Amino acid sequence: MRPTRARLGLALLMLPTLIVAMDLTALLLALPELSADLGATGVQQLWISDGYGLVVAGLVITMGTLGDRIGRRRLLTGGAAAFAVLSVAAAFATGPLMLIVVRALLGAAGATLAPSTLALITNLFRDDRERGRAIAVWATCQFTGGALGPVLAGFLLQHFWWGSVFLAAVPAMVLLVLAGPALLPEYRSDRAARLDPVGVALSLAAVLPMVYGVKQLAAGGASAVPALLLVAGAVLGGLFVRRQLRQDAPLLDLRLLDVRRAGNRPFTAVLVSLVLAGVAMAGTGLEVTQYLQGVLGHSPFASAVLFAPMGLGVAAGTMTAPALARRLKPTTAIAGGLAVSAAGALLTAFADGPGALPLVITGVTVLALGTGPLFALGTGLVLASVPPERAGSAASMSETGNYLGGSLGFALLGTLAATVYRDHVHGGSDSLAAALATAARLPTDRGAALLHDAREAFTAGLHVTGLVAAALLAGLAVLTVAMRPRVPAGTAATAARPEVPGLPDVPEYQVSR
Repeated sequence: MRPTRARLGLALLMLPTLIVAMDLTALLLALPELSADLGATGVQQLWISDGYGLVVAGLVITMGTLGDRIGRRRLLTGGAAAFAVLSVAAAFATGPLMLIVVRALLGAAGATLAPSTLALITNLFRDDRERGRAIAVWATCQFTGGALGPVLAGFLLQHFWWGSVFLAAVPAMVLLVLAGPALLPEYRSDRAARLDPVGVALSLAAVLPMVYGVKQLAAGGASAVPALLLVAGAVLGGLFVRRQLRQDAPLLDLRLLDVRRAGNRPFTAVLVSLVLAGVAMAGTGLEVTQYLQGVLGHSPFASAVLFAPMGLGVAAGTMTAPALARRLKPTTAIAGGLAVSAAGALLTAFADGPGALPLVITGVTVLALGTGPLFALGTGLVLASVPPERAGSAASMSETGNYLGGSLGFALLGTLAATVYRDHVHGGSDSLAAALATAARLPTDRGAALLHDAREAFTAGLHVTGLVAAALLAGLAVLTVAMRPRVPAGTAATAARPEVPGLPDVPEYQVSR
């Protein structure tokens, strides 16, 4: 493909990459206004915020395989058209239940876009160095989009109603549908894995009950029903794993996670890190955006501007990762970055009083900066783990880790923070948003007392979230180093390994096919 057309195609692919990632986090700032308008409960707010990401995570592997079979461009443009229509429906939702359903359908459409963009990059760029740079740009757009979602939402909320947050995706998706056939190559493979409807159903049936059980336990205390949901999800997850291990061409090749083979260890460490780093980033971002508004009293737009350095941190980290890998071993770069991220998360655990704002902003910026090597270099490793005809499936494995981590971050760390909040207010209010709404209707002295208690409680939840995120990231840094295969010098093991786009030629990135 001619260089000019390839670059234009890459620019077009960045649109869905940005939009899908932004849609995951755009509601962080819109959630208080949206919840007040629709009357959403605390549990409904969690489903509205993370139902989208959960469906993306549950279906992205299926969609990656489907794209390999029917055509990656066809799947991409079809998903973009559906995304545009559903975004309009979400903008004009009349109740929380309708918005939850539409957000789930948006997740299904988003799952068609996520793996197709990365897989098509492998068709646009045949040269390893150019492909490596393109992957770095892709990673920058994806994770910057997630961080800048609240920024766009803040700007729109300053001038329009909350539905405008969803409508922002429509022009980009329409452009993709119109320009895609002219700029993007089509690719399909006769050797792609067959679809597995039973496996798809098992993956969704395992994830959704477990997350719902966690939310219900936090919302209503100990209960038999949430506990049963957790057990059922675990059992179904076990059945999914068993089915995948028995198939010749599974949806998710879990054999690549077998750490008994030294070549698989970096791959396993990357996927685990993508999930847990996503948990840390999303959970911390959720708390910080609400802290800026509800505790520090900034407007949605001002909060968006203050939150923007997190997006800049992601961009800087991913774009400089290939250059960093030329000077350090990739595992060293990834582990060092995760250690930096842990330090950033730890800063948010000490945010309080007059110096809270600079600590919070510095903390989330450093956290985002340190994840750059993981996202940029780790993605190349995942793509190198399978033959080119299964690039869509491999891309979906990386995307699954990203989106599952983000959704679990909202669900798990969001639920943890909500539990800490309720313990501190002793049942005085269900959430900070509810306390703000109630205080506005109370006499001045009673409203001020309620707000003081609610803000102190929310700050305590932020501190706990920061500590947990720091522990997760520090643990991942240790895991990355520990899982590095030790290949003896002078062996011939490196000769058989696939090249990883954008990475130096080092033994530690040997991958078992």
